[in-house]
Amino acid sequence: MTKLLKNKKFYEFWIALRYTNLKNTNQFISFISLTSIIGITLGVMALIIVLSVMNGFQSELKSRILSVTSHIEITKPGRDFNNWEKSKKLINNNSEIIGVAPYVQDQVMISFGNRNRGAIVRGIISETEKNVSDINTKIKSGKYSFAPGDYEILIGVDLARFLGVSVGDKVALISSKSNFSAAGIMPRIKRFNVKGIFDSGMYEYDAGLVFINLEDSQRFFKKNKSISGLRVELKDIEDTEKIANYLKKTFSDDPFIYVSDWRIRHANLFSAIELEKKVMFIILTLIIAVAAFNIVSTLVMGVTEKRSDIAILKTIGVSQKSIMLIFISQGFIIGTLGTFLGIIFGVTISLNIDTIVPFIESIFNTEFLAKDIYYISQVPSKVMIIDVYRIGLMGLILSLLAAIYPSYKASKVEPAQALKYE
Repeated sequence: MTKLLKNKKFYEFWIALRYTNLKNTNQFISFISLTSIIGITLGVMALIIVLSVMNGFQSELKSRILSVTSHIEITKPGRDFNNWEKSKKLINNNSEIIGVAPYVQDQVMISFGNRNRGAIVRGIISETEKNVSDINTKIKSGKYSFAPGDYEILIGVDLARFLGVSVGDKVALISSKSNFSAAGIMPRIKRFNVKGIFDSGMYEYDAGLVFINLEDSQRFFKKNKSISGLRVELKDIEDTEKIANYLKKTFSDDPFIYVSDWRIRHANLFSAIELEKKVMFIILTLIIAVAAFNIVSTLVMGVTEKRSDIAILKTIGVSQKSIMLIFISQGFIIGTLGTFLGIIFGVTISLNIDTIVPFIESIFNTEFLAKDIYYISQVPSKVMIIDVYRIGLMGLILSLLAAIYPSYKASKVEPAQALKYE
């Protein structure tokens, strides 16, 4: 028997596999083993699903924000941006920059019939704007392009719904800047024809942002030839910080020029998402930890039941180290099985969450993410391999840690005492 064990490679693992058999003669121990596996499976699965949804939410939010806003903006806060064509040429000297577009931006009251709502007006050149945003691909009805002097406007789908307008209707823009005349102070009012309605997928933009032609906006806000700033599109969004620093150095001679990027403008939002991811990771890790430490109960009772087996193994020459390895391997097998099943179920659900969530919503006749409350009205998901790897590794490590104490106790079993009453 001793020679058989010594000649059999990894015999500790082979014995541990037999001890882990869920068809164990002791049904209670088998039940606790099964509970440990299910607990680890649920913990790993929940952690993968939650992190995938958080990653998807962050990615989708970034994509929708950048479909309307730009990677980098160059402005002169409180001052008119004159001679912007020269600045545009300087910016285009960098090969990592693929688009630059001027814009004029201000606040207005938009009115139709007896309905009014505040909005942000952005004056753009329709052809140039395609280089820095995807708004041209978000048109739900009507057309995207508009010529100077036609006084045409693009409005968001939620703003159009609130005002009750459609393509072809005329809305009035009322500027906060007033006209001074002999009759007194009069607000600036101009009627614009609705040329198109866009749907960016973000309520913030769809309910409070409108687009008009750049020259029309300059005339309406009396800016002459000046603009509010330049919007810059990068070849690779990961180079945002590097290019922003480059542009700051490029315009360092002008103390009034301010360079900002999408990370700064939405810093609080993305920082909150990152914080939530970390907190959820810690909370759900505790679920895995609780399930992993069920392994302690399984192995402690297993050691108690197998005392005679341990004693026999020791009498035929099996070392304390091998006894420890047997029970550590048993804990590792339980942890590996639970972790593997958790990864399979977690990844499967995460990849199909766009089908699962609408199905659940239809059953309970509810909406998890209302569009007028949340930035995104659908539950997105993005499985990241690095997250799955970390979660799986953590499940295995916790399982191994949970197996150390029972394994140590097993190695200290004295053969004489264990066999005394056998």
